[in-house]
Formats: sequence, C-alpha cells, structure tokens
Amino acid sequence: MDNKLKELLEQKTQDVWRETLMLHKRSPETRVASSLSCVEILVAMYYGGILKYDPADPDWEGRDRFIVSKGHGSISLYPILADLGFFPEEELMRIGQAGSFLGSIPDPVIPGYETVNGSLGHGLGVACGMAVGLDRKKSSSQVFVMVGDGELYEGSNWEALMFAGHHGLNNLTLIVDHNKISMLDFCDNIISHGSLAEKFRAFDWKVAEFDGHNIEEAHRHLEAARNDNSSGPIALIAHTVKGKGGGHLENDSLCHIKSLKPEHVDELLEKEERP
Repeated sequence: MDNKLKELLEQKTQDVWRETLMLHKRSPETRVASSLSCVEILVAMYYGGILKYDPADPDWEGRDRFIVSKGHGSISLYPILADLGFFPEEELMRIGQAGSFLGSIPDPVIPGYETVNGSLGHGLGVACGMAVGLDRKKSSSQVFVMVGDGELYEGSNWEALMFAGHHGLNNLTLIVDHNKISMLDFCDNIISHGSLAEKFRAFDWKVAEFDGHNIEEAHRHLEAARNDNSSGPIALIAHTVKGKGGGHLENDSLCHIKSLKPEHVDELLEKEERP
C-alpha cells in the first residue's frame, strides 16, 4: 500500500467513526457497538478499490454485490454511502425520523444496500445464489458478504458454507466480523466457535485471518481475495473489538443492546482520533 492510499484510508476511518457516533446520538436505537467493530473493513472495501460500484447507478449490472448480513451492525456504512454520492449527505441528519429511509436496521430501499438485513442468518445463502447466477452469466462481478460471529449460530449459514464449498464458488468472499460478543454475552459463554478457520476449511473454503482494526491488513487481505482467481470460496476472519472507540462499550458483554448517552458521545467526539 502506498502512503497516499494509507493516509486516505486512515482519515476515512476517523471520519466514519465520528459520523457513526453522531448518527447514534441522533438515533439512539441504532446498534452502535456492533457498527463500530467493522469500520475499517467497510472503509477498506469502499475507498480501497476493492468493490466495483457506481453511486449514480446503484443497480448497475456490472457492480460487485456486497451483502451486509449483519445489517443492524452496519450503521457505519451510512456515512460512506452518503460521502460517495449514493444519496445526499443531508439525509444523515434525518436518521430515524418519519419519512427518512435511514432506519436503525437498514432496508434495501437505501441506495447501496442489496438485501433485507433484519433477520440474521440469510445473507450468506443469498450471496451464494448471486454468485451462482453471476457465474452462469459469465460475469466478472464478485460477491462479498459480511456476517457477525454471533450470526453464525444460525444453521442456515452452515448450509450455505457447505453449498459454496461443494460448488467451488470462486467469486464469493465471506468476511466475518469476529468481535466475539453476541447479543447477550461473550460468544464463548454461549456456544464457543472454537476455531472458525478449521471449520471453514472443513467445508472446502480457503481461509485467512487478520487484525480487523489494522487498515493495512484489512486492505491487503481484501485485495488478495479480490484478485484470487483459483477455485473455491474465500473466508476472511477479521478479529475485531465490539464497540471499538465507543468508550465504556468496548468489550462490554451487553454492549450490543446498550446505547451511549448524548454527553458520552460528545466526550468521545472531543478526541482527535478514534481510541
């Protein structure tokens, strides 16, 4: 990665962190902790040349498909889409208000979102269908899907993993936001995932793991997955911190369902950089 791109991605990470907190202040029902853990992943994908997209034509046939399966935890994507021109930035001020298409759980009515994301466990299956369809069309477009680790408790994910591995879907990349906290506790206290990498490999997936808050590592692994034309799907396990830069929410076992008070958001925003 050259210094210019690194500086851009680092600055965008700070910008998106701040915007995510401000969105949460305006709409406290948003899942801010889950949204803060995937900031670097989203920044690398949209500003790092990983995804093909056209903000002026969100349904452009030649676009890559990005399925945000952990929809409730992707409020940090709102400022990115607005910044890139998918919709006016003024819409960010109306989040959660009557008449706004920006809700606490994203809907495909939002330009840039592909699917309904309220019920967890379906994104990977939808992504498999898209990958098969694009392959049969001889399209060069790729499919990326981001899931949360708590979401992997849904059995539908493992059916999709088995399907993708069996059919060798080499145009499909799975990104796991592995922040290790589910809705009501640490994952290890609910059902331990053990080694996700070993499980994915057992389903004939290629696997890589990285620090999800290191923008250079995130970009390098996403770029490598993008350029890998060999057989089989790829799983990227991003080790992250739930509530990263969210003060006392960081690694709180119940941070998924907690909100920050307005004064706490203001205190965090006084910092020059994301902690």
